[in-house]
Amino acid sequence: MACATLLACATGCQTFGSSDSKQRFFPPLPFTAAAAAEKAAAEEAEQPVRETEGRSKRSTGTNRFGSNHLVGFVTGKTTEDLSKAKELYREADGIFREAMNAPEEERADEFVRAAKLFKKATKEAPGSAIHQDALFMQGESYFFADDLNNARDAFENLQKEFPRNRHTDRAASRLFSISKYWIDIDKSGNESWYTLNFFDDKRPMRDAASHAVRVLDQIRYDDPTGKLADDATMAAAAEYIRRKDYERADEFLTDLRETFSDSDHLFLAHLLGIRCKLEVYAGPLYSERMLEEADSLVKQTRRRFPDKLKEQKYADMVARAAAEIDYHKAEKLAFRAGIREKQHEYGAASELYRKLLRDHPSAPQAEQARTTLAQIEDLPTSPDRPLAFMTKVFPSAKQSAPLVTVENQQSSEGTSEENETTSSGSIFR
Repeated sequence: MACATLLACATGCQTFGSSDSKQRFFPPLPFTAAAAAEKAAAEEAEQPVRETEGRSKRSTGTNRFGSNHLVGFVTGKTTEDLSKAKELYREADGIFREAMNAPEEERADEFVRAAKLFKKATKEAPGSAIHQDALFMQGESYFFADDLNNARDAFENLQKEFPRNRHTDRAASRLFSISKYWIDIDKSGNESWYTLNFFDDKRPMRDAASHAVRVLDQIRYDDPTGKLADDATMAAAAEYIRRKDYERADEFLTDLRETFSDSDHLFLAHLLGIRCKLEVYAGPLYSERMLEEADSLVKQTRRRFPDKLKEQKYADMVARAAAEIDYHKAEKLAFRAGIREKQHEYGAASELYRKLLRDHPSAPQAEQARTTLAQIEDLPTSPDRPLAFMTKVFPSAKQSAPLVTVENQQSSEGTSEENETTSSGSIFR
């Protein structure tokens, strides 16, 4: 119940930039920058070629950074046509604005028409300001046409080709809304893992939830310090918790705690992190590393958020988690002590039982530990070797040192003295 409550709080962060918002984003036409670039290119073409010693005139069709050659090589276009790009952008922008007021049955087709023209504009002036704005408006057009797959591709291309562009926050908002919609589709239960989608442009071909998490992760990657980076991290963690993939959820929550120290989700990331670590813990047969991390996180939560823990429900959650950690640690010690006891290693078992009583005196295993400790306290600390007499009958395969007697020792001493006398004698007689 506590995990469900926290998960409901976590999913509340997925409201930013929702698709039902009435706000519309119309970036200003980027023709000022484009016209200035075109004018500069024209002036440069009109100037007579001046021979300058030690310098070479740059070739026609390149900007001052020489980047158009690279763009042309990649795109297959040798020159930019800014006037054509402007014309296409204006036409697409007009269709886009008309589509906003078009009848419902015609609106989607008009937005798709605008998107195709925006795409053509990007090809006419690659690497320019028009390219950047046209990519964003292409994504917007597909978004309002409910073609979410193409909208995602356009926004992700914008973020990839123009890192930290002026539309970054708005593009991230759209991507966030798309991922939220796909998660809601998965929550509705209308999608099966074995079905393929060939006709609905609003959904991926299959597994909408996994595509949604990938989009959220891409938002974090494209702009780690953006406004929605921590929201995307929390939303991805909440989705993994919903799918009971607690190990992946713990990775995202750990990243949020370590990277976004001023996030609004920081306290929730601590509470959910404790819960995830306890869910990942597999029992006394396995490592207690997750228990140690959960215990450290409980102490950190109490130290960093004393004001939040004044609210009774949060204080109870942390207290229950601490009690659960204490129980599992006592269970681990009792399990280890039981193994030593079965092996008749009563000394080691006694030490483990004493540690259990010292560190976890109120645990349910403490009473049984006291009883067992009283029974084994007087028993030998280590077991006797079974069939020890057989070692005399069947000696070990290891070679032992030869038996040294008094006569052997005296003869060896005499031999060594003779060798010393011979070696010290002169060769001249």
